[in-house]
Amino acid sequence: MRIALINPRFRLPIDTRTTAHLGLAYLAAMSEQRGDEVVIFDADIEEQTVAEFVQQFKPDLVGITANTPQVKQAWRTAHMIKEVHDCLIVLGGPHVSVLPEESCEKPYVDVVVRGEGEEAWIEISNRLETYLKDQPEYHTSAFMHPENDMFKDCLGVSFKTSDGHIHNNPDRTPIADLDSLPWPAYHLFKMERYTNLQPATDHVDGARSFSIMTSRGCPYRCTFCSQSIMPIKWRSRSPQNVLAEWRHLVEDLGAQEIGVLDDSANIRIKRLEELAHALIDNKLNHVPWIFVNGIRANLATKEMLGLLKQAGLKRTAFGVESGDPEILRSIDKKVDHDTIRQAFKNAREVDLETIAFMIIGLPGETRETMQRTIDFAIELDPVIANFSMMTPYPGTKVYEIIKRQGRFLINDWEDYVFFEQKARYEMGEMTAELVEEMYRKAYRSFYLRPSPIMRRVKTKDFWLNLPRNMRIAANTFVPKKEKDGLRKAVEAEGAI
Repeated sequence: MRIALINPRFRLPIDTRTTAHLGLAYLAAMSEQRGDEVVIFDADIEEQTVAEFVQQFKPDLVGITANTPQVKQAWRTAHMIKEVHDCLIVLGGPHVSVLPEESCEKPYVDVVVRGEGEEAWIEISNRLETYLKDQPEYHTSAFMHPENDMFKDCLGVSFKTSDGHIHNNPDRTPIADLDSLPWPAYHLFKMERYTNLQPATDHVDGARSFSIMTSRGCPYRCTFCSQSIMPIKWRSRSPQNVLAEWRHLVEDLGAQEIGVLDDSANIRIKRLEELAHALIDNKLNHVPWIFVNGIRANLATKEMLGLLKQAGLKRTAFGVESGDPEILRSIDKKVDHDTIRQAFKNAREVDLETIAFMIIGLPGETRETMQRTIDFAIELDPVIANFSMMTPYPGTKVYEIIKRQGRFLINDWEDYVFFEQKARYEMGEMTAELVEEMYRKAYRSFYLRPSPIMRRVKTKDFWLNLPRNMRIAANTFVPKKEKDGLRKAVEAEGAI
């Protein structure tokens, strides 16, 4: 069959990274393994419209990914496809996993895959191919007719039959053996059109920047985290399996940097140590790599970090979140400030660069608690302090808390991306004005100190990225209005 996997246009604000979508890369690899003709269409970097692409390729099956701020554009994309070509359209991703019926209600969406998608995607492909063998011509409405029961026992999907009824099947068990998955199909991406993993910090050829996933799931259930909707069971690939893909990225694809995208890569320290030794023994440690999403501070021993440094690790992040002890306890982070301090100390002592993820405006915050977060960031003094305003994603505990006790200031899923430096909610005495004020203060207080300035200007990458760095500084320190032009440009591509 002809398979199209689509990443809808999403990264509109300037100075954001644009990298190959790992989820689509896995689905594409699964489809190629099945024998399909596969094309990945990433609207962020393509020059033609999705309608033009679909008219040329004429896919039998289309998969579209969607996170929360992207979901309306995913709907627009599905609508544009259905207007020019009749085919089965499947949506997947974190947002539709939480709110599947919302997408199934759209007349141009046929199926939603919830949670991990690979096994369900192949099952959908198999059922569609079996149906097409006996059909002189194809119509989605006939395929989705309730008499066919096409997806009656297909786990992990929600779907709409042609009579308009929506069906939610039971969840699918998360994939137990991650080693059984093929490597992501990077050869299907136009890699030369992407940025590197952290373009505000590093100057690396985007065509030589690759991501890798060594584990899935997270046993922690932080109240604010959108990953809390995904499987709680943590599963890992074997060090040998990861090593084989790592060698492929370095030796076959010429990787100049590798980003580990795990949510909790160091849950099993022994496994990570085995991988580090394997990278060293196989002389693959000359290519720098980073933990993009960070690792657990309570499991970051000096010995482990030192070994990872020898294995090529350049930078790691830690989820600090808050500098206030009570706020930190309230979000179920399961870590204390002394442990976080020790993790940063351990990283400094083995000469690892660090990133601190901090959140301004968590439920229950006051001016004083937010100031403690700023002060704690300055005390930790990472290379990068990444402050974000609390964003209540659907499916998280924070989202439910705000529904009960607060007031949302966002009326549209696209507000999650289009509003820059804008508070998403108010609760109690915590006003939007206060959160926005403290957010801007956090960046000024941390970065406009002599030591971070001197640290950055001494690096070669800072000067190579100077125009971009100046734009980022201006956008961060100076309040801006919403970019209405960007919203209108996207909406002009198609109504929902």
